[in-house]
Amino acid sequence: MNDVAALATNAGVNLSGPGKRARFTDSMRLLRHSDFERVYKKGRRHFAAHITVFYLLRERGDGWRVGFTVSKVLGGAVERNRVKRRLREAVRLHWPGVCIPADVVVNPKKSVLKIEFAELENEINSAFAVMQKSLGRRTT
Repeated sequence: MNDVAALATNAGVNLSGPGKRARFTDSMRLLRHSDFERVYKKGRRHFAAHITVFYLLRERGDGWRVGFTVSKVLGGAVERNRVKRRLREAVRLHWPGVCIPADVVVNPKKSVLKIEFAELENEINSAFAVMQKSLGRRTT
């Protein structure tokens, strides 16, 4: 069973071994610039108070692939890396249980620097719910 299927079947928690956490493997991440550009140009957008999420249904694939773009507007490298770590953890905790082949790009706004982690989790969770609803209609 691949990593995406393992996460999806366990509702966001990888229970494959003692003390192991679910991780973002390369198959679960957007890595190429061309993939990011394709999502930006052809995808749909979901706007929330602290993040903007771009998403696009893929023709083939195993499930969700997530990428993060954190611009220099958010601050220096330390602040940007902190934001990326918080976003990755929020996505990891609320990984969708439905395997839809979609690419997702999460783009935080400057206000994400000041919010509590629980609020960030709520926004990520609601964004995934909106995407599942929207993409679920398009696949049927």
